[in-house]
Amino acid sequence: MRVLLSTYDSRGGVEPLVALAMRLRELGAEVRVWAPPDCAERLAEVGVPLVPVGPPVRALVHGAKPPSAADVPRRAAEVIAAQFATLAAAAEGCDALVASGLTPAAAGARSVAEKLGIRCVYVSLCPISLPSPHHPPPSLPGRPLPPDVTDRRVLNDLDVQSHNTLFGEALNAHRAAAGLPPVDNVRDHVISDQPWLATDPVLGPWREPADLDVVQTGAWILPDERPLPAELEAFLDAGTPPVYVGFGSMRAPNDVARAAIEAIRARGRRTLLSRGWADLAVIDDRDDCFVVGEVNHQALFGRVAAAVHHGGAGTTTTAALAGAPQVVVPQWGDQPYWAGRVADLGIGAAHEVTAPTTESLSAALKTVLTPETEARAAAVAGAIRTDGATVAAKLLLAG
Repeated sequence: MRVLLSTYDSRGGVEPLVALAMRLRELGAEVRVWAPPDCAERLAEVGVPLVPVGPPVRALVHGAKPPSAADVPRRAAEVIAAQFATLAAAAEGCDALVASGLTPAAAGARSVAEKLGIRCVYVSLCPISLPSPHHPPPSLPGRPLPPDVTDRRVLNDLDVQSHNTLFGEALNAHRAAAGLPPVDNVRDHVISDQPWLATDPVLGPWREPADLDVVQTGAWILPDERPLPAELEAFLDAGTPPVYVGFGSMRAPNDVARAAIEAIRARGRRTLLSRGWADLAVIDDRDDCFVVGEVNHQALFGRVAAAVHHGGAGTTTTAALAGAPQVVVPQWGDQPYWAGRVADLGIGAAHEVTAPTTESLSAALKTVLTPETEARAAAVAGAIRTDGATVAAKLLLAG
């Protein structure tokens, strides 16, 4: 069986597909990934072929100025055009296509699969991206939901309208050129009647009843066997467990490194700063701080006192699996949801969606750096499933 995995996303959105690709290969499938060039090195590490597409995501997120809401329709049109231009060729001869990532990318992928007559499975990495009576839809860029509206049916209709406004024209233009009929509901066309949800049932549960027949597989996690760098090992061994601070591919809040380091010092702890795409750096030459680049988080998070991060699905899951107490400082998208889940489960604290200060981070760390939170984090870690990618691979191959 030949499978194409498709996404246009940062590292956090690509890593689950890497896990699925490896499990599919173990079961005898031939797999390739269609994704931005940012992930070329990661896919080369595991030997999965990459069909690169579009500009690097890092250049879009960390350009001279932040992406604006006004850019969204144009950027979406470019992603959809790339899908029709290159994904169709990559999917030739494939038996199935797995689509995830940004809505325009998933919309283009589903249309390409429809044109080729192959099976397409849409995968969400967060419950709130799927419509449900139990939560409001997440706001799209430049399309905030009215704060005074609470009726889920009204919010659902507004969400459908926003998807159509942002993505409908470009999608239907390319569908028409490919000889496909137009779609009048882009969101539901992408999600389909039976989407997959690649989240852990404890950390990111799906609540019934809902109109969708959701298949929750568990999070797609690939065991990471890479050793930690010797210099990092030396820092870890030189004192008490540090507090990790990292924002992954995000544009980090202004001066967050200073605020975090000062807050951690106020708690008598050392700091382990992850450089990330925001190029975070230490604020002085004291020996209680250490900066790391790309490292094995699965190995690292089991050796930190706590993890302060942006709340991406992958980082949240990895920290939870390692039993590391968390302070989640969400920036956008699904990150406030993960912050809320961390707080609700008692495994950490949720910071407001604002730039953190020394005082606000110190208060959050006071809550997190306790025996009670540590014990709760360890208990939840024991309940996190690690077989999600295997479950998904078997379901896909079973047809």
